[in-house]
Amino acid sequence: MATETKDLLFEQRDGTATLTMNRPEARNALSLDMRKAMRERLLECERDPAVRVVLIKGSGEHFMAGGDVKRFYNDLNVDDRLRYEGLLNGIHDLHPMIFAMQRMAKPIVASVRGAAAGFGLSLVMACDLAIAAEDAFFTLAYVHIGTTPDGGGTYFLPRQVGLKKAMEIAWLGDRFDARAAQNLGIVNWVVPAASLDSETDKLARRLASGPTAVYGRSKKLLQQSTGCSLESQLQAEAEMFATSAIGNDFKEGVRAFVEKRAPNFAGG
Repeated sequence: MATETKDLLFEQRDGTATLTMNRPEARNALSLDMRKAMRERLLECERDPAVRVVLIKGSGEHFMAGGDVKRFYNDLNVDDRLRYEGLLNGIHDLHPMIFAMQRMAKPIVASVRGAAAGFGLSLVMACDLAIAAEDAFFTLAYVHIGTTPDGGGTYFLPRQVGLKKAMEIAWLGDRFDARAAQNLGIVNWVVPAASLDSETDKLARRLASGPTAVYGRSKKLLQQSTGCSLESQLQAEAEMFATSAIGNDFKEGVRAFVEKRAPNFAGG
């Protein structure tokens, strides 16, 4: 059972698990409790067959402003060796969460309003899909406090925007808006701020009613494609197709197509 904390709210309803980062007074900056709870909740969602879609969002006016810079400031007088070890261990604590997100055979959606900065941007990029309010804004930001990105930011960014653009975003740390994020491929949809919650819910319901096992297989194929030869990718596609075709969702999808009705997928 995941750790209960006020820094992360959790709700599960109609196949959708919602993780809400809950430090609005700090723009949902990452805390130790939030980090631990997010890791545990994501692992729980991965194992729970009742969870068909995972939604990640922030409470209040922002998604996430990244690490807690005030905590960094308070630790500046700590011995460098101890501070190095503490930061190294703290960042390593994030990695199981990122691995779980990439491994999870079900869709993960970021719903973004306000700031997605630093690790907040890395988190958006680690999600499978992202929907943003038109007044949302993004920045990798690390350069402004004299450090390098973490949370998979340097892995996801060049894959989503290209290497030269990734250099610009990482080195300059400039803020860019939701439309720019959409054009770069970081965000899938941009909607009016007042419609973000309803449009996010609509997307979650659509995904939850889909062939979720197939989503997981497609996710794995797409993730591995950049490191595979054409021959090995074609083989993987054939195996995944055949595996899907002996499942109940394939049978239901074919029957529904022939019978000219909407399919009722169960995720098998």
